[in-house]
Parts: sequence; structure tokens; C-alpha cells
Amino acid sequence: MFAVLLAVVWMISGGCAEKKQEVYHVGILSGLDFFANTADGFKEKMTELGYIEGSNIIYDLQETNFDIALYKSILNKFVADKVDLIFVFPTEATQEAKAATKGTGIPVIFANAFIEDTDIVDSVRQPGGNITGVRWAGPDIAVQHFEIMRELVPSATRMFIPYQKGYPIVKSQLEALRLAFAAEGLTMIELPASNAAELEAEFNMKAESANGKTDAILMMAEPLCVNHDVFEVIGKFADERNIPVGGTLMSIGGHESVFGLIPQDIPQGRQAAYLADKVLKGTKAGTIPVVTAECFLQINFKAAKKLGITVPEGILSRADEIIR
Repeated sequence: MFAVLLAVVWMISGGCAEKKQEVYHVGILSGLDFFANTADGFKEKMTELGYIEGSNIIYDLQETNFDIALYKSILNKFVADKVDLIFVFPTEATQEAKAATKGTGIPVIFANAFIEDTDIVDSVRQPGGNITGVRWAGPDIAVQHFEIMRELVPSATRMFIPYQKGYPIVKSQLEALRLAFAAEGLTMIELPASNAAELEAEFNMKAESANGKTDAILMMAEPLCVNHDVFEVIGKFADERNIPVGGTLMSIGGHESVFGLIPQDIPQGRQAAYLADKVLKGTKAGTIPVVTAECFLQINFKAAKKLGITVPEGILSRADEIIR
């Protein structure tokens, strides 16, 4: 009888009490305004996977816009807070996250990032260390941008390529584009710049030169051209000369690009959540293969028509979205 009473007391006092639910702390660094919705996709899918904000998961969402010093500060705080996982984007913020977490054991999941020329991972199959994520197939995307512009403007022989000066992910894209242009016998005019003022000066200098004529402006996947003030410079220059801009779908200050082909934010966030779920359940991040984000083709039919461009049926049939 005494033994039975002891067993009952043990059960009441905790032997069969519900195990305390673990609460995960996840730091999210949204490093570029253009990609901010990636965090929404991540949290949305995490909820579907059973991680309920405020119940068994807490997010520390920090947002900035291409600010390396602030990246470092935010990431150092995540490390000091000993978060269970860091979700980070885009490329340069991912590089800083890898450096900040070295030796800490804190896993990193990235999105909107290039792995070429960045040393973020060892390989797609075996990323290594404490990191994995969702990549952009950068050089392939750059060539696809070129091919689409060629279909839209088959008479084009010269294109301006503006990009962020000194930015690590442009190297592999430029190499791929140089080969594509050379194969077609076309002229590629590179315009590296650090900000809107520098790009405007580059445009003006090229426009005044004897060989400054261009038939199109091609945007790569990099941070310069998606800044509002920079795209206004690009759009103004293009509109004054009635030439198309393409690569990323943009519409600012009445200026519009004719097409965009890049991965979408929310789907990438959802892809990253699957990886985060594996990590939180015990799989080492560096052993989980990097996944590749799918591209989304948007055609601004209205902007193309304004420029007198006839959009081929082949492009329209491939488009995921047509803006009329």
C-alpha cells in the first residue's frame, strides 16, 4: 500500500507531468529591402511545420538595407543571445553570418544568395561547417536575362550592364555574360558604380562619347540596380532614349523595366523553412545540400508595347506573369 502511495505521489509531482515544451529562438537578418518578403515566406512555412510564434518559437527579426556595419552588429547580437538558428539574406549578409558564427555552433540558413566566388559553402552537396540554404543560380540567370533581351530586341548590338562596383557575386555573372555576348558578336558595355550619382555620371560619360549608343540596358542579379534611386537614374536614361531595361521587374517614378527573371522571395523563404526544420530537429546544417531557387518570369507587356516592342509568343507562353 505504501509503495502504491509513493507511486501516486511521484506521478502527481512530475513523473507523468507533461514535458516542458522547448522554445526555439531564431534570429532573422533581412539585409536588403528588395527581398524583405523572404522572411514572411519563412515564418509562414514554419507555422505550417508546427512552429507557432510566441509558443514554441520566438523570432528576432532585424531589417536593414545593404549596410555591412549593421549586418555585423545585428549578427553579433544574435551570437551573444545564443539563438538556436540564424536565417539570413542576401549574399553579403550571409557571408557576415558565416564569419560571425564561426566556432559558435550556431547554424545558419541562407536565402537569396550566390555561392559562386563567395566562399559561403564548400559545395552544393556538402556545404560544410554550420551553414546551408537556398541559392540563386547566378551565372545561369545572367545568361537567361541576355537571351530574353535578345528575343525581345533581336536588332540590339550593344547593351549597357550596370552593377555594384566591387561586389563579389558580379564576377561569375560577368564572365558568363562576356562569353554569351562574344558568341553572338555583340558589344557589352560594363558600368560599375557604387551609388546613383556614380551611375548617372557613368551614363552621361558614355552618352557623350562617340561609341556611347546603346540598344538596351541589362540588369544582373546584384544590389545596385534594385535600389529605388538607382533605378530612377536607369529608367530616366532609358526613357529618354526609348530603349528597354530588363533583368529585374521594376517600376519606380513612372519608369519601368520590360521583364524580370529572378527567384521569388516568399517561395525561397518557404524552401528555407524546410531546411530550418531539419536543423532544429537535429540534422547538422553543413550536411544538408543547398537547394536552388526556381526563377519566375515576369513580362511587362504594357511597357514593351510603349517601346514598340513586339513580345514573341514563345516568351509569353513561358511567362509566369504578364502585366498588361
